[in-house]
Amino acid sequence: MLIGEVARRSGVSARMLRHYESLGLVHPSGRTGSGYREYSDEDIRRIFHIESLRALGLSLREVQRALDDADFTPSGLVDDLIRRTCERIAAETELLTRLRRIHATEPAGWEDALQVVTLLQALGSKSADARQRAALSSASSADEVLVPVEALVEAALGESDPNVAGALRWALARSGDGAPALLAEGIGSPVAAVRERAVRSLAVMPGGEAAGHLRDALAHPDAVVRGQAALALGARGETDAVPTLVDMVAEGRNDIDAADVLSALAGDTATADRITARFVERLAQDTTEASARGRLTQALAGIPGTQAYRALVQLSRDADRAVALTATYLLHLRETR
Repeated sequence: MLIGEVARRSGVSARMLRHYESLGLVHPSGRTGSGYREYSDEDIRRIFHIESLRALGLSLREVQRALDDADFTPSGLVDDLIRRTCERIAAETELLTRLRRIHATEPAGWEDALQVVTLLQALGSKSADARQRAALSSASSADEVLVPVEALVEAALGESDPNVAGALRWALARSGDGAPALLAEGIGSPVAAVRERAVRSLAVMPGGEAAGHLRDALAHPDAVVRGQAALALGARGETDAVPTLVDMVAEGRNDIDAADVLSALAGDTATADRITARFVERLAQDTTEASARGRLTQALAGIPGTQAYRALVQLSRDADRAVALTATYLLHLRETR
């Protein structure tokens, strides 16, 4: 079979077939009387083998080794191909994500597009100062967000530097729609640090959507997530946070902050009595340790009202001397105000 017919049937150009021959990949079995190359059925099968291996991503040198080295085993080469393919897919995916983020900002011209590219690159910098500057520059003077919210959320969830994290949370608070839902997804992460960053970012987000996600977080199995959500909600005046805040005092997790928030929440009689009832309930539990009972008693000092006063009177006669002394001292402070 002459080279033209081989090219037509195999889909490999005559020029490429000659290139294969120059590399020693294919050797036509014969020549016609006029000197034209003549390929046998075996030659054509080898050409198809070459094309199949090239389709897997092998270089021509790797193809020749695979076909001619009797000791060649494909497993190592296939492993390498998998690794290279994964790296290529990751790079292409990263490029696609970047392009989509630039497109989402609807740049009016190349100057705007290049500004977004610069900020995105800075957010991924190894320098914490560069990342912080990018976060602070991500919103214009008119609070128009110049960086796609997805990029800000991704940066916030991965940021370990507290100063940069604070700047990113500031930017997210100005990012408008989209951020609360993405941050809520971060609360479901299997990585504890990501969950904490997500709830801390939600805590500074304004609006009802962020508050709704924080309320959902009160039932999260991660105590850190529950605690941060409770502190944020309590600071917003939401009494749904009371049970978690009281638990935080008992367990010694941000107990001073929790006690301060509870004191601020107890601005009316009904709420103050509800908080006191929760304290009394927790104090009465058999599983409450001595140190926890001491913290709960101290926290009652910040709760106004008759019910809190009565609870302290009861605690002043407690079997635990430390608790009784603390309650007695707090009662004295109340009576001398």
